[in-house]
Amino acid sequence: MRVPALRGLLPDVSEYAEMRLHWRADLAAGATVGIVALPLALAFGISSGAGAAAGLVTAVVAGLVAAVFGGSNVQVSGPTGAMAVVLVPIVGDHGVAALALVGILAGLMLMVTGVLGLGQLIGLVPWPVIAGFTAGIGVIIFLQQVPLVLGAADDVGTRPLVAAFHSVQHADWSAVGWPLVAVGIVIALMLVVPLWNAQFPVSLAAIVLVTLMVEALDLPLARIGEIPSSLPMPSLPVFDTALVQTVFTAAVAVAALSAIESLLSARVAVDLSGDARYNPDRELVGQGMACVASGVFGGIPATGAIARTAVNVRAGARTRLSVITHSLVLLGVIYLASGPVSRIPMAALAAVLMLTAARMIPYAEIRTILRATRSDAFVLLLTMVVTVLVDLIEAVQFGIVVAALFTLRAVARTSGVFREEISSDPDPADDRIAVYRLTGSMFFGASERVRSEVRAEGDVEVVILAFSQLRTLDATGANTLAEIVRALEKQGVTVLIKGVPNRLMALMRSVGVISSLRDRRHLFHTFPPALEHARSHVRRSAAAREQALAAPGSES
Repeated sequence: MRVPALRGLLPDVSEYAEMRLHWRADLAAGATVGIVALPLALAFGISSGAGAAAGLVTAVVAGLVAAVFGGSNVQVSGPTGAMAVVLVPIVGDHGVAALALVGILAGLMLMVTGVLGLGQLIGLVPWPVIAGFTAGIGVIIFLQQVPLVLGAADDVGTRPLVAAFHSVQHADWSAVGWPLVAVGIVIALMLVVPLWNAQFPVSLAAIVLVTLMVEALDLPLARIGEIPSSLPMPSLPVFDTALVQTVFTAAVAVAALSAIESLLSARVAVDLSGDARYNPDRELVGQGMACVASGVFGGIPATGAIARTAVNVRAGARTRLSVITHSLVLLGVIYLASGPVSRIPMAALAAVLMLTAARMIPYAEIRTILRATRSDAFVLLLTMVVTVLVDLIEAVQFGIVVAALFTLRAVARTSGVFREEISSDPDPADDRIAVYRLTGSMFFGASERVRSEVRAEGDVEVVILAFSQLRTLDATGANTLAEIVRALEKQGVTVLIKGVPNRLMALMRSVGVISSLRDRRHLFHTFPPALEHARSHVRRSAAAREQALAAPGSES
């Protein structure tokens, strides 16, 4: 790979050129998003099964590394709900200790993907898949909070829908009154306060208020528990070959999710800020480095966080200083406020995530897609259902495959062949000439239909295949055309080909379409010479038949 291309994946001093103009706004935006990120980092750490401390460490370490090395100036990275959903079964199958190895492996995969220039592939994910995926994540995050509130949790790794159902089924309803009150207070404040002041960090304020109330009344609510008062020392996990093989598939899933969510979040940042300076390949490299660093410090894999990125942009962020400030604010919490944070009730964090999950679901987009086409609606619903009931990565895979199949069917329907009337001055020979025009794309999805349509019926002696409106052609389509030509020639029908686009000629020659013609002169650029040749062929055939009938010994 060329050095200039690699250089574009590395930080540059010019990225901070505007900092002297916007440093006040960046510091304020960073402080704001840091306050907003605190409860989310704690909650997503708990939801992943790794614990609140791991979520906080991830927000600090991964957020800082991605801020410096990522491809967006304003994207905020850290633990997210989607990643927490993926990590739960990994913790259930392999234990919390495996997360460091999974994160490092996933980070290395992301870095390789970015160096190979695969960041643009995010554009291949259809809109209905993204909407269904996002909605499914929202549902899962909401379901994950039910056991935290009701206090009747299944084993780690149980499907969220099953775990939520069991929690409701086996809850001690005489003991859940106060947790439900805490949830109600937090949600009510988060809904009402923004009506007066949208910039106020209401989620943090609501958690502080509920924590003070629980402490004052000495209520029996489960708490977060001990939070480290400093960053843990970095250490590498044991790279045991057997363990690497065991968790490799999980690492692939984590890398895929981190890539998808980070690139989508970065695109949202571009749309919100109007700043088109965004490098998707560098974003993958930066997120990969963030995952590696987070794993080394005992955190969990991170991704770009759409909600926190949106808060950062709307708070006035312009440069990477805002994202760096966000991490430093959270670092201050670790060193200065770990004691108070450890007393936060789990129900309060669950309430924040419940409302966050409900707001994640793109209701307007879902309504639009459901009203669009039946195939788009099916892809959206399929992706959402598979996300909730099976697996996030499989949901994206299923969604993309099904969307591709629907697209291929649509392209195949708009591509095809029809018999065309000869519009020039009538000629008696025209009754024995059939003109077929191929349009659109001749590919594997349309080849069989074209094969069934092109035929020589009755007295047809010449078939003209018109290709001037053929847009694309693949090997299957070209092979089908060659088979059609050979079949017609075998029947004694002369085939003429007209108007092959220059970009398709090499493929048609290599697959054998042109060589299947009876004579190389049966290839024409325009229609009039092809028609004149067909008419002269019919006349010669008619004359030959008359001579045969007039010859001595022929039947009278």
